[in-house]
Amino acid sequence: MDTREQQLPEQIDKPSKSQRKREALALQDLGATLITLKPAQLDKMPLPEELREAVLAARQMTQRGARKRQLQYIGRLMREIEPEPIRVALGLAKPEQESSQR
Repeated sequence: MDTREQQLPEQIDKPSKSQRKREALALQDLGATLITLKPAQLDKMPLPEELREAVLAARQMTQRGARKRQLQYIGRLMREIEPEPIRVALGLAKPEQESSQR
C-alpha cells in the first residue's frame, strides 16, 4: 500500500489551517463582544477568572495596538475553554442590550 493512501484518513479528521484560523477569529470576535457588555451582563457570563480579568483589562486599554494584542490574548484563552455556554448566555443577553438602547 502506498504511504499517501495510509495518511489520507488522518488528514480527513484534521481541519485545514484555514478552518482553524476561521474558528480562532470567530472566538476572538466573541471575545470582542464580551468587551462591549455592561458590567452587570458580564457578571452573568460563565467565564473562567483568567478570561474575565482579560476582558476587564481590555476595556481599559485605549491604544489600538495594545487593545488588538489583548483581543488576540482573549481569543487564545477562549480556544482553551468550551465557548458554547458563553454563546448561549450572550443569546440571552442580547435582547436586554437591544431593549436598553431604545
